[in-house]
Amino acid sequence: MALFCDDARMKSPADRIAAAYDTLLAAYGPQGWWPSRSPLETMLGAVLTQHTSWRNAELALRALGARGLLAQPELARTPEKTLAGLIRASGSFRRKAGTIKDLADAIRQGPGDVEGFLALGDGALRGALLKIRGIGPETADAIMLYAARRPVFVVDSYTRRYAERHGIIVSRATYGEVQALFARALPRDAGTYAECHALLVRLGKEHCRSTRRCGGCPLAPDLAEHEAGARRAKPMKSSQQRTGGRRA
Repeated sequence: MALFCDDARMKSPADRIAAAYDTLLAAYGPQGWWPSRSPLETMLGAVLTQHTSWRNAELALRALGARGLLAQPELARTPEKTLAGLIRASGSFRRKAGTIKDLADAIRQGPGDVEGFLALGDGALRGALLKIRGIGPETADAIMLYAARRPVFVVDSYTRRYAERHGIIVSRATYGEVQALFARALPRDAGTYAECHALLVRLGKEHCRSTRRCGGCPLAPDLAEHEAGARRAKPMKSSQQRTGGRRA
């Protein structure tokens, strides 16, 4: 597994994730995600927020709601072109309209309603979602976690940035490897997974940006410890290379 911890004296990656969750929850409090009024609205939000801000996704959801399209039968009957015009605020609106249309069709052609679709077994539900154009692992898992309330951890760019920056994973770690690590680190509970994901999103927006803003960050001590461990490890590696890896 492509995961690492720089220094043997440091906590394990799983322990650090668990500690980070406790720290963020104490600092930020419960985040109340996902903000929606129905499972279908959550599913649509997961598609609409792809590669854009939640604010833009929310504007698109409001436009759909104003036309009475937050119900599966009406959504399935609406032409894709009409959907695209309504969700323009979310960006990539033509592609997302196709995804939404295919999602509505998958529900209609399968169990027939949202409740039945979300009641499918874990493997069947994830498989059905991944067959829909425009839905990849992250969006499928967001729907499983937030709409179906399954204990599936969602790995997004905020999660990966935190984990890479803090030395918990390496950049080549796959989606599945990162997901498995976070799932092991936390109690297997949909509420805990959702809370941790939401807390990492807030961390990423406020501090752990592409250009980091560490002042006032609740996890600054953990990052400092990781960076100190990395500095300690460099002389050791250099010494081993000079002696051909031999140890006294």
